[in-house]
Amino acid sequence: MNEALELYDVTIIGGGPAGMYTAFYSGMRDLKTKLIEAREELGGRVLIYPEKMIWDVGGLTPTLGEKLIEQLIQQAKTFDPTIILGQHITNFERQADDTIILTAASGERHWTKTVVLAIGYGILQLAKLDIEGADRFEVSNLHYTVQELEVFRGKRVLISGGGDSAVDWANALVPIASSLTVVHRRDQFGGHERNVSQMKSSSATILTPYAVDSLHSKNGAEIDEVTISNVDTGEQQRIEVDAVIVNHGLRYNFGPIKEWGLDMGDWNANVSSKMETNIPGIFAAGDFVKHDSKVHLIAGTFTDAVNALNSAKVYIDPAADKYAYVSSHNSRFKEKNRQLGVLVDEDDH
Repeated sequence: MNEALELYDVTIIGGGPAGMYTAFYSGMRDLKTKLIEAREELGGRVLIYPEKMIWDVGGLTPTLGEKLIEQLIQQAKTFDPTIILGQHITNFERQADDTIILTAASGERHWTKTVVLAIGYGILQLAKLDIEGADRFEVSNLHYTVQELEVFRGKRVLISGGGDSAVDWANALVPIASSLTVVHRRDQFGGHERNVSQMKSSSATILTPYAVDSLHSKNGAEIDEVTISNVDTGEQQRIEVDAVIVNHGLRYNFGPIKEWGLDMGDWNANVSSKMETNIPGIFAAGDFVKHDSKVHLIAGTFTDAVNALNSAKVYIDPAADKYAYVSSHNSRFKEKNRQLGVLVDEDDH
């Protein structure tokens, strides 16, 4: 190596829930840790849905996405990992001593003993409404995500889409919008069954199988009406609106990482039960992975993170314990407990 690089035990690529929890757990295992995120902020996919209520994380009462991100960031920083934002890792190079050099698109290089890929579905882009001229309404009342629910209070809202986020937004907006219409090109909706049932039993108008056909504006600046078409019969309806929310999913792009030689399907890396990829020293966690016991929840992501990090620890030191001590017995928490005013038993091991 020509430049002087600092060697890390673990470098985590990806700053969503999987990456942040891996950083925390890596600190529990006393490893020198670096986390690299391509965006300029941590949070991953949850950033798209800051006002979405998350119900299914163990031990947490219903929590807004933005609050969960705040808590994950605080937890990730517990053991002071190095955090790098705004760098998109594109290449890796194995060294003679079996360490790895990671290179970002901007040219920065990072030296590490192991890598944990927590990249979700890669670089995320919201699928836009495929109607000519629709983009001019993005500055007014065409929305691709719900950042603040209060923006829609008292308004006639139309949601186009049928995924879990569209269903969640519908349930959140029913109590505050003056009217809510959900348009979906299929009769079946995504998301948890209970949430779909709640939406269907609410005052929302559900129109299937329909799709948005055209947008209408009297002043050229805001959408006043939407024409929707039945995808089977071609029958059209015109609906007056104050706001349109489009949830047509995400487009995923792994970029050059897909060319690393990983054993991958279209959207996931195939890993062992220990989160090992087919490349020695490279592990993975979160939405990026596929294995027989995969749980597609944030809670499942945390388990992936623990297993990936434990595998990295044993890869670095085959004689190491396979698992960390629980926090009540982990020596790394003693001083932190003192700082919190918690009584510490000096004989505790």
